[in-house]
Amino acid sequence: MAEQRTAPPTVYDVASAAGVSIATVSRVLRTPDAVREGTRDRVQAAIRTLGYVPSGNARALAGKRTGVVGLLLPGFDVVPDERPDLVTDGGVRVVDDRRHVTQPFSSNLYFDEVLRGAETEAWQRGLALMVAAGRGSSRDVIVNDVAGRVDGLAVLAQTVPDDLLEHVARRIPVVVLADDRRSHGFDSVSVDNAAGMRTLGSHVIGRLGIRSSLVYLAGPIDSPDDIERSAGFRQALDDHGVPASAVRVVHGDFGRVRARELAAQLLDGDAAPRAIICSNDQSALGVLDAAVARGVRVPEDLVVTGFDGIDAGRFSVPRLTTVHQPMGELGRAAVRAIVDRLERREGPPRAMRLPVEVLLRESCPPAL
Repeated sequence: MAEQRTAPPTVYDVASAAGVSIATVSRVLRTPDAVREGTRDRVQAAIRTLGYVPSGNARALAGKRTGVVGLLLPGFDVVPDERPDLVTDGGVRVVDDRRHVTQPFSSNLYFDEVLRGAETEAWQRGLALMVAAGRGSSRDVIVNDVAGRVDGLAVLAQTVPDDLLEHVARRIPVVVLADDRRSHGFDSVSVDNAAGMRTLGSHVIGRLGIRSSLVYLAGPIDSPDDIERSAGFRQALDDHGVPASAVRVVHGDFGRVRARELAAQLLDGDAAPRAIICSNDQSALGVLDAAVARGVRVPEDLVVTGFDGIDAGRFSVPRLTTVHQPMGELGRAAVRAIVDRLERREGPPRAMRLPVEVLLRESCPPAL
């Protein structure tokens, strides 16, 4: 009968079984490509045989760090649908969903890409990523709870107020995403929103010659991204001598459902727009939904553009013209900024601004 272990294996057990030092075991766990193949194989075989699992608590005690970084994203209220409670004993329902009876899946595809990037960078650096939502009545509790469990925190702009971030920043590095917050004392990672929207707006106005019946479908009024994009669109108007009165500004919530509702009102009105410039892709997809439902041809009757470059825009009909921002790189850069600040706690706040690119597709082509 095989002898049963009475205690979990340790890194010393792995090192002894593989005939290497504990430092080599650590390198195999954190940066395996830096270890020679034969040595790496022996260590990994010992780990599998012994059933060794690295102890996060032990690493934290040894290095005075948790080995975890946090990512705080906005928590949006879930709007309940009108369907009855689902039974729990199985069964199948058939729903006529041609008129969007059911609620759409989560529309935060932008956040999905940011999260994926942050997770990839953390993994490559041997770190774990803790993700949390930071809005609502329990926001302060959530933020403080996360801050107490991580070495550094990346926060999407406007998710929590500055005073709470300043409180957290006394203990750990804080990096703000999607806004240049150096003036508030935080490191930040953002993209060139204004330049991207200015270039796209100039294409619609200058290249396509659409100078009237313009609608700008904005996002929430407190969104730093939308503030910069709106400013970029106004610059495009000025560049081509188009008065602000030629543009109708409508505020949405960055969501597809609300944009569909607003676009329906615009398209059903007495003076239907010739172009709807949207502050993000989800809003633009909602506009396309409304146009298709009314038989409005895009781009022949209506030009539609977005901003972000989410995958859904590549598969819409017609495909969505947009300003692509490196969403995954935002997440990766945020984790890198946290690690850099952990190594160099002193010094002025640093900002990184990533480039964007305008992708002309069928919803707003190079020429009409």
